[in-house]
Amino acid sequence: MTCKQLGGACDLAFHAETFEEMAGQSKSHGTEMFKKSDPAHLKAMQKMQELMKSPEDMAAWFASKKKEFDALPED
Repeated sequence: MTCKQLGGACDLAFHAETFEEMAGQSKSHGTEMFKKSDPAHLKAMQKMQELMKSPEDMAAWFASKKKEFDALPED
C-alpha cells in the first residue's frame, strides 16, 4: 500500500506481512515527514487528527484500511 492509500500525501510504497507492520512503517514515514515539515504530509496529518477525535470513525477507517490490505495480492 502507498502513503496515499493510508491517508498520507505521497506514493511511497510500504511492504509488510501484516497490516500492523504496514501501519508502523507508515507511522515512521509520517514522523520523518513531520520532522522535515513537509507541507503535503502535514496537511494529511491534520485530517487524520480530525478523524482521531471520533473513536468510532477512527475504528471504521482502520477496519476499512485493514480490509483493503487483506484483499491485496501477496508480492
